[in-house]
Amino acid sequence: MVSANREMVVYCFDTLVAHYNGEQVPPPAFDEGQHPLFVTWKKVVNGYEPRLRGCIGTLSARGIVNGFKDYALTSALRDHRFPPIQAKELPLLQCTVGKHGIIIEFTDPDYNTKRSATYLPDVASQEGWTTIEAIDSLMRKAGYNGKITDSVRGRIRLTRYQSTLFTMHYNDYVEYVKTTRGAAPSVVGLKAN
Repeated sequence: MVSANREMVVYCFDTLVAHYNGEQVPPPAFDEGQHPLFVTWKKVVNGYEPRLRGCIGTLSARGIVNGFKDYALTSALRDHRFPPIQAKELPLLQCTVGKHGIIIEFTDPDYNTKRSATYLPDVASQEGWTTIEAIDSLMRKAGYNGKITDSVRGRIRLTRYQSTLFTMHYNDYVEYVKTTRGAAPSVVGLKAN
């Protein structure tokens, strides 16, 4: 199993920065492979615990170069639970790839469609959720908009999975890029650090 690492998180930040600048993403500094993956963005405000801003993942093996690029943008800009992350939020962000997690799968009783969603286990504890609140949030993340009852909850299939974890704050990303590429990243409309 490939371990999550700094270069993967840097690539996620590079992807988001390139999006805001309308540029191509620099090539990743890790090798291609087929693995389950996910990307989580959290926002740190006023020294408080980081708050979830977007997360997406898959347990299916997929190419990690395009996977991280796709998921960095999808989790930042299209997680329907949150407004899209704006460029001005970059200095407050941290990005995580990897770790143990859970996935739920169920059939939407209103539309008879299969739905699924995944979280890292620390999402529930960091958000202060009970087990039921975490499951209900996963059901919403999966796109279920109906009434959540014990009967609906009883239909889910829950799977725990394991991978690895790497987290980096934007300021650490800036320092890493300065050190390895000779200049800090710049974002259109964002003051330089």
